[in-house]
Amino acid sequence: MHDPREIHLQAAYRVLHYLKGSPGKGILFKKNDRLTLEAYTDADYAGSMMDRRPMTGYCTFLGGNLVTWRSKKQNVVARSSAESEFKAMAQGVCELLWLKIILDDLKVKYEGPMKLYCDNKSAINIAHNPVQHDRTKHNEIDRHFIK
Repeated sequence: MHDPREIHLQAAYRVLHYLKGSPGKGILFKKNDRLTLEAYTDADYAGSMMDRRPMTGYCTFLGGNLVTWRSKKQNVVARSSAESEFKAMAQGVCELLWLKIILDDLKVKYEGPMKLYCDNKSAINIAHNPVQHDRTKHNEIDRHFIK
């Protein structure tokens, strides 16, 4: 948005060309009186049998309309399901912050809270209590072996 190039214009044209050629498969955005910004995150702990790395997934909604989504294998092997879910939550927060910056660039005032949803109680507890980060189970184990 700050430094658009020819490649960005070409990408926009490709999207418009797809939408024009697929009239029944357009993107539906419903009008909503309230502007809300929400993200849903999830992770699949050690889901890949080949390398045991978890998958992260998130989707973000603006005013109840899906605007971004992603599914990606995490870079490292997680030592617990809480760790993989916490990393997914971090990705969701980054996406929400990026969307807030985009809204600011488009001169859309957004003052409300950004909501992040996760289905793992351990990861939620870690996020709510920063003191607990050192006390997660895998960190306790590391301290015993590192001595």
